[in-house]
Parts: sequence; C-alpha cells; structure tokens
Amino acid sequence: MFKFIPNKLALITLLSACMIILISMGLRQTFGLFFKAFEEGIGCTRTEFGLAIGIQMLFWGMFAPIFGIIADKFGGNKAVFLGFIIFGLGIYMLYSGPNTGIFFQISLGVLIGTALGATAIGVPVSEVGKHFPNETRTIATGLVTAAASVGYFLSPLFTQYSLGEVGWVQTLKYFMFFIVFGLIASLFLLPSKSIIQSSQADRDQTFISAIKEAFNHNGYILLVSGFFVCGFQITLVGTHIPGYMQDRGMGGWSATIILALIGFFNIFGTLGMGYLGTRYKKKNLLCILYALRAISLCVFILSPPSLLNSIIFGITFGLLWLSTVPPTNGIVAQIFGTKYLSTLFGIVFLCHQFGAFAGAFLGGYFYDKYGSYDYAWYMAIALSIFATIVHYPINETRLLRVDKTI
Repeated sequence: MFKFIPNKLALITLLSACMIILISMGLRQTFGLFFKAFEEGIGCTRTEFGLAIGIQMLFWGMFAPIFGIIADKFGGNKAVFLGFIIFGLGIYMLYSGPNTGIFFQISLGVLIGTALGATAIGVPVSEVGKHFPNETRTIATGLVTAAASVGYFLSPLFTQYSLGEVGWVQTLKYFMFFIVFGLIASLFLLPSKSIIQSSQADRDQTFISAIKEAFNHNGYILLVSGFFVCGFQITLVGTHIPGYMQDRGMGGWSATIILALIGFFNIFGTLGMGYLGTRYKKKNLLCILYALRAISLCVFILSPPSLLNSIIFGITFGLLWLSTVPPTNGIVAQIFGTKYLSTLFGIVFLCHQFGAFAGAFLGGYFYDKYGSYDYAWYMAIALSIFATIVHYPINETRLLRVDKTI
C-alpha cells in the first residue's frame, strides 16, 4: 500500500522544516506593521522603509542560492542554523542600535535578508523535496509552505497586540525567543540518504553541469521570469498594505486583518495547490493562479474601502499567496531531479526576490513621488498578466541524462 511518508527520516525533516518556516516567514510577515513605530521612533520615511525591505528581499534572493549550495554540499541543517544566527543579529541591532540611516538598512535589510536566504522557503522546502518522490512531492512541499501560512496568520495578531501594549523595542526582543526555537528546529532538518528516483547519470552529475543544463532549458528561464512577479506582488502587499489602508481611512487593525486572513487562507491555498499538483500540469495551475491574482487586485483597488472589502481581499489573495511555491519547486524537481534542487530552486527564488525588491521599493517611491500607491498596484496587475502568459509554454518533461559508464 502506498505510504505518503516514505520513512522516519522524511517525517522528522518535514516537521523540522514546518517549524523553521513558521518562525522565519511569520517574523518576516510582521515588518510592515512596524512602519509607524519606526516613523515616529527613529524618523524613518516611507522611501527609507521601502528601501530597507527592498534590500532585505534582494539579499534574501542573493543568498538563497548560496545557502542552497551549502545545503546541497553540507546539509540543510547547517545552512539554516547559520541563517538563524544572522537573523538574531539583525533583530538585535534593530532594537539595540545603532539603528538609523545606513545602520537601519544593514539590520533590517542586509542581515535579516541574508538570514531569510537560509531560513525561508528555499532551503527548507527543497530539503523536504529531496525526501519525497514526484508523486507526492508537491503535497509535502505544500505542507511546509502551509506552515508559513500559520506563521502569517498568528504573527500579525501577536505583533499588533504587542506593539500596542509594550512598544516596538520590547516586541523585537520577544522575537529573539522565536529565533532560539528556530535554532533548535534547524538541528533536525536532516539530509536524505538517497537521491529520489535517480539514475546513475543523475547521481554522477556535477554542480557546474547542473547549472549549465538549467540555463540551457527554456522552461527554467520562463519559470525564473514568472517567479519575479510573485515576489513583486506579495512584497508590495506585505510591506505597504498597512500604509495603504490608513491612507484610505481605515484603522491599523484593517491591515492586520488582511495580513492575518492572508496567512490563514494561505494554509488552504498551499495545501490545495500541493494536492492539485499531483493531478494536473503544474504550469497550468500557475497560469490560473496568476490570472486570479490580477482579478483579486483589480477588485480590491477599485472597490470602496470597507471592512468587507478588506476581508474579501484577505481571503482571496490569501488563497493565492504562497500557492506558487509547491508547483514552482515541483517543476524544478520534476525536470532536473533532486540532487541540486536547493541550488536550482534557490536561483529561481533569486529572481523572485528581485521582484520583491522592486515591489517594496517602488511602492514607497511611487507614494513619496505621487502621493499614491496606484501606480504600484497597476504594475502588479500588469505583471500578473505577464506571468499568466509566460508559464504556459513550459515543458515539464523530465530530462534524461546519458549514463557515461555504459
């Protein structure tokens, strides 16, 4: 009888990855709620804040393939443990100082961004993917991504309450406890003892040949291009939705409701997409997902501001939030195998973070220049249309490699 969990090692790694991503992505989701506190406490402008988040996204992306290489060579547990050390250093500098000017960009941008390259999405998801066969890989990675959704749901609620009760400095100190739990969880992100469903040629493949093979594959280039859009959209929403809602006359809790609903309904979106990825072509699922994002954004910005509109947007965009991850990671694994999955998905994620940098920075830039986020929303909608188109030609067929020993 078919078993979803192949072995005990896979189960331990799956649970570890879920805890790692819950903590890392949960903390990451809260930074937009700190803007008003940073504005009042250290004189941070929207452009400076958007730039810091943009740098964070960029360093997250740049270090995702680097930590992917470390994970593929030395083990995901070592890569993630190092990441949480850097994460803790960034948070410590943010509340202890110096934390203005360039130091604000270093702590919130460079250090936390670097840490996210190891602790968020890329390495944990890919390490889990190495333990599962093609038939169930998207379900397993969907479970890990859903754990991020739990963090997305709980973290804004905790953070908004804590900011109101004890202020931003003490709230960041509380975050350090979660970093410690992340360090412990990282120790159990265990490497797979075998390469799932691989030939001798797959096992003998070198790192350089894997990189050349990926960049010579048109589907990989299209996937990289499409994931840029995902980064732009979710970072624009996660970073600037608090400011946008306040500008539309809604209270601070309206943004918290949106972020919490995104986190909660993303659980169902990622799990659902993980299941659908075992039954339908993953590229078609991505086309549908990005088209629905465009519709959700249009309805949100064109409707009058209200609690109902906030709830509808939180639910719909939540279902679509990280649902891109299981099919995107699944396509990479399905085409190229799992030996260098952390590295190859890390490169895809790098482009995601280029988009994230653009979404965070341009949101603040457009507001400071034009007094409105409208141009940023229009760009997000146009990019959805672009992503819908570019995913369709992707060929998901597994590459066959020649065994040179025969």
